Amino acid sequence: MGSSRPGAAAAPADRLARGAERALRVLGDGRTGLALLAATGLANALAALLPDGPRWLESPWYAVLLGALALSGLAAVVVRAPAVWREWRRPGPIRPGPGAVEAALPETPHAELLEALQRAGYRARLEQGRGRWAIHGVRRGWSRFAGLGSHLAVVVIVLGAAIGAAFGSETVFSLLPGDQALLDAPRAGFSSAVRLESLDAEFGADGRPWRLDTTVTFLRDAVPVREAILRVNEPGELDGYLVHAWTYGPAVHLRVATLGGAALLDAAVPLDSVRDGIPAGAAELPTAGVTLGLALADADANELGVSVVDDGGLVDSARLRPGESARIGDVRVELVRFDAWVTFISRRDPGLLVLFGGAALLALSLAVGFWLPRRRVTLRPSTDGARLVLRGERFDRPSDELTRLGPLLGARA
Repeated sequence: MGSSRPGAAAAPADRLARGAERALRVLGDGRTGLALLAATGLANALAALLPDGPRWLESPWYAVLLGALALSGLAAVVVRAPAVWREWRRPGPIRPGPGAVEAALPETPHAELLEALQRAGYRARLEQGRGRWAIHGVRRGWSRFAGLGSHLAVVVIVLGAAIGAAFGSETVFSLLPGDQALLDAPRAGFSSAVRLESLDAEFGADGRPWRLDTTVTFLRDAVPVREAILRVNEPGELDGYLVHAWTYGPAVHLRVATLGGAALLDAAVPLDSVRDGIPAGAAELPTAGVTLGLALADADANELGVSVVDDGGLVDSARLRPGESARIGDVRVELVRFDAWVTFISRRDPGLLVLFGGAALLALSLAVGFWLPRRRVTLRPSTDGARLVLRGERFDRPSDELTRLGPLLGARA
């Protein structure tokens, strides 16, 4: 009978484990993370600058990029966390070299040096053997976990963006005063809506807006819930939807009737197109078989140009100011007032709180890492006493810590 060879069976598993470990270390390497962050930033910048750029953010390749970024953050935590924990709980030796500062200490019993380090806020341990001793200490070793927290923060941010992309919605619609629209695509049981009441705008002499206040009423089940004023960077909210007044344009309220007095139109008409550089619009009157062409002939004088067009072409035209009426062709047109239409964006993003949570975690972890950095120290005996070797983080100045620690240990330059 043949016998199995455990070593031969274990070899492929060992190779697989080593390969997985190498892949994890490469993915968790800081250079990999920086490259993925740079690629993500570039993709978002191009999406913002190019006309068709937003479509890129909906492509599978962008999803793969975000997934790789999230995996890189997780890998960085998995690779570094065990070493950070061990160093914090059991400080290791510090070697002299670039980035380290050294100081001489007078001859002092190592028990007193250990106690002094502990009083200075260090987690310290004494290492003895073969007649030699060394004291290794770390202060604020837990702050290294803040660095790992920044990696997790990136993962949380990506997760929030993914939740928003998968389960969020964005709806764009334009309303005239008195019109209303649902805040999302129509579906059974959904009744959250908004109604435009008015747009109050004020402009400076240079034509730049000083104030753009959009008054709306939020409704649920066709019942008004509350009235709100939307301003720039001040959206309204209803049932988890943020509603922004995105853009606006002029509109005119017209009353149109036949010469016999039969009403053909009594409503606002948006001037939502541009003709020869001026706002223009149109209103079809199928009962009369004509179309009204509208153009803001003179904005300073509040004068509207009105043309009546039928299948044969232009029938007649006139200019009107608010409150004026005129016979144009076979209809009578009255310009009641100038008004405005507003385009809204309604957004629902269930990942927004997750996204903000990740941003808060990132800010907190960076603040801890920069303002409460880790310090490590090693004390060893020397011919005339003891020698202190101190290291801080790469962005830290260990000389400041030495100034604080030196008097406690009796250090001398």
